[in-house]
Amino acid sequence: MSDFSKITRVPTAFEPDLGQDALNVLPSLEGQQAELIYGAAGCSPYLKGLILKEAKWLQGALEGPDAAVADLFEALPQIDAKAMPAVLREAKRRIALLTGLADLGGVWSLEKVTQVLTQFADLAVNSALRTCIAAEIARGKLPSMTQDNIEDAGGMTVLAMGKMGAFELNYSSDIDLICLFDETRFEPDDFHDARSSFVRATRRMAAMLNDLTGDGYVFRTDLRLRPDPGVTPVCMAMEAAERYYESLGRTWERAAYIKARPCAGDITAGEGFLNTLTPFVWRKHLDFAAIQDAHDMRLRYREHKGLGGTMKLPEHNMKLGRGGIREIEFFTQTRQIIAGGRDPELRVRGTVEGLEVLRAKGWVPDDAARELTDHYRAHREVEHRLQMVRDAQTHSLPNSDEGFARLAAFMGREDAELRRDLKQRLEAVHELTEGFFAPDAKSAPQSHAFDKDVVAHWQTYPALRSERAVEIFERLKPDFLERLAKAAKPDEALLAFDGFLSGLPAGVQLFSLFEANPQLIDLLIDIVGTAPALARHLSRNASVFDAVIAGSFFDEWLGVDALSAELTDILARESDYEHQLDATRRWAKEWHFSIGVHHLRGLASAEQIASRYAELAEACLQALWPFVVQHFAQKHGAMPGRGAVIVGMGSLGAGRLNATSDLDLIMIYDADGVEMSQGKRPLPVRQYYARLTQAMVTAMTAPMAQGRLYEVDMRLRPSGTQGPVATSWQSFKDYQQNKAWLWEHLALTRARVIAGEGSLGEDVEALRCEMVARARPPEMVLSEVAKMRLRIQAAKQAAFWDGKLGAGRLQEIELIGQAGLLGGGSDARSIEIGLEQTVALGWLAPEQSVALARSYRLFWQMQLSTKLLSEQVIDDEQMPDVIGLGGLAFLLRETGFDSLDNLRTGIAETAKDAAQVLHAVLSTYEES
Repeated sequence: MSDFSKITRVPTAFEPDLGQDALNVLPSLEGQQAELIYGAAGCSPYLKGLILKEAKWLQGALEGPDAAVADLFEALPQIDAKAMPAVLREAKRRIALLTGLADLGGVWSLEKVTQVLTQFADLAVNSALRTCIAAEIARGKLPSMTQDNIEDAGGMTVLAMGKMGAFELNYSSDIDLICLFDETRFEPDDFHDARSSFVRATRRMAAMLNDLTGDGYVFRTDLRLRPDPGVTPVCMAMEAAERYYESLGRTWERAAYIKARPCAGDITAGEGFLNTLTPFVWRKHLDFAAIQDAHDMRLRYREHKGLGGTMKLPEHNMKLGRGGIREIEFFTQTRQIIAGGRDPELRVRGTVEGLEVLRAKGWVPDDAARELTDHYRAHREVEHRLQMVRDAQTHSLPNSDEGFARLAAFMGREDAELRRDLKQRLEAVHELTEGFFAPDAKSAPQSHAFDKDVVAHWQTYPALRSERAVEIFERLKPDFLERLAKAAKPDEALLAFDGFLSGLPAGVQLFSLFEANPQLIDLLIDIVGTAPALARHLSRNASVFDAVIAGSFFDEWLGVDALSAELTDILARESDYEHQLDATRRWAKEWHFSIGVHHLRGLASAEQIASRYAELAEACLQALWPFVVQHFAQKHGAMPGRGAVIVGMGSLGAGRLNATSDLDLIMIYDADGVEMSQGKRPLPVRQYYARLTQAMVTAMTAPMAQGRLYEVDMRLRPSGTQGPVATSWQSFKDYQQNKAWLWEHLALTRARVIAGEGSLGEDVEALRCEMVARARPPEMVLSEVAKMRLRIQAAKQAAFWDGKLGAGRLQEIELIGQAGLLGGGSDARSIEIGLEQTVALGWLAPEQSVALARSYRLFWQMQLSTKLLSEQVIDDEQMPDVIGLGGLAFLLRETGFDSLDNLRTGIAETAKDAAQVLHAVLSTYEES
């Protein structure tokens, strides 16, 4: 069944005589097909002319339009060079006629119409290019190339830009092309001859497509989107183009490359070139500064074309005017540019497709995406009909009543109804997009008199060096001050904000982000007024705000498996090892920031926060380890034997970290009888794993562009700092079974395999359980714990606001909890379970165990909170000044006290109660 048996609409003939002339050459048509021909020709002199010229072909095409298009596309590449210009023009007439009728009759969707037009453009460009390249090769003008190289045009590629790149060509589009050649296919001495040959071929190709002859033209062809077109040749070397974009490329060129694709010639080379431009087009961080660039481009278009001012329908430009197609395209492309560097799924070419993926990813509200999509399709249909009338490259509405009447008839609508609909749609698009592109400066009233000297000093900060940063900040400043005025202590909040602002190395990106997402200002004020340490981190790493607006910042916690998989996917997309290390740091900082904000805002309990910090570290180790191994293996071969495992000790093994925790790790390997690695530079097994361990530690700790990932402590390995950094499985097993001190078995109670080879990890865990379950005299265990407690007290000075060190605090309670796990033979890693075990063992009375558990919870809450508020242990005398009133309110909320005095008293009493319990249990052994 023909598509043209499914006609859903027909134009009304504005000039019936023209319509009748067309019907006269197709006398066999009847019903809706006849009405379609009559209406189309009666509104468009251009379509009428095509119908008269192609009547015989059209008769068959109406019976099977898809087959007609396929036959035309199949035949065109077979045409010889001499006939190619005329045949291309004939094909263009037929495609223009068939797509026009399919569009007017509603038998093809807008997307199919533009796709067929674009597919023909691809075929036309490729056919013209090969014809011209073949001529160059035949004349011996393209060095070292033969007839076999015609297929890939001797290394020349043509990039389709704009609507052609996105398969969105309109009915009378010109085509924007960038022509490049792969200079690596030629000897250096042949470069200039090759370039001259490609330039000639490009000019002849453009003429074949563009020149108006007695048969018409194929496509108006524009080559001016190439780099610096005023001084560069029409076909450039890819290397030269790449250098231009790396050094001089502008935002509008980045936007143009969203839609770019190779359409003719050497497609593989073209795709390779686009891959090299990925860092130019798609920035790694959210790029909100692109909004202002896009707004500036819109204003320049309007000013240049005289399209500003009040909107009037007569002569309104449906493409570039207010509420027009370009505003929808800019809106979509700018959102893609903002986030596409972080999310490859946003890197789509089409406008409708782009709006849909932006909607699905949460970057555009559902209603806005649907409305803009509907308006875009409606605008494009109007644009097509404007162009169909006389095959004119116009986007402007008619300037006369007669013109509007013709357009309304062409669309099968009433004149007045069409005008109302056009105006409503244009205004709706403008309203939906304008606030995004050009937010107005706010003049919010201030309810608090701030220190003018502080505010005046902002102009001296690095973040406000550029005129553009100042311009955006001045629009934001009233909003900042208004929100600061609402803080519990406005002056204190102002100083905290001042500290944040002074630490920013640059401001355009962040200020643009705030302007586009005002809700982030509330979050910033909350942070600077509550957690100065977190604010300082923000000022140095403002890109972590990217995570807040990435769509999932306040979602449920993913868990270690999903986190590890996410990071693995990110690292797999990075091109080299250093980029992988930086990507790990960037990703981890965003999640670390997320955990801190969730803690700050009370969105998770202390237990959950401690677990999340640990799971984040575990995910980093799990995901990064295979890439470190792979990088190391490039020189020294794959891991010999069974491989290695990373074992987390201490708080990491127990799954409880705070915001500044380092990682206690040991590395265990099993050579399984192998003596040397097999690689370019083989190493003895012991040296191999020692250096691999050092590579992993470096990957975690090296200061890079994104800072350090974690500090790593490996002193808990067998023999401490005196032993090898990596321990063989046999040595580790022998050491634990025959030589280890009891404190090392205490450490095993919280050890956990984090990453590495599965079967070896199972063996390590089995050994751990075996060692923990070994029977031991209670007095021996308690005696060792007592001695360790005394050594710790003698070695380290306790501070009041340190939750870890001191009598009755975390480290001491962890010791007795680990002793409970060891004494009870429990394979659990929980200190709380260990404290319960001490009751079952008869070491503690139930109320004593409860007292220790209460102290453990309080000091974990305190440790988590203070580490978020300050990187250093807080001096008691400076406590309020260091964390501020906002930080104090957070600390009180987390610990369950209503004042600083009561918190101090609670800390002292809780620690004292726990210390008394510990003394009662251990004093006998301490005295001995």
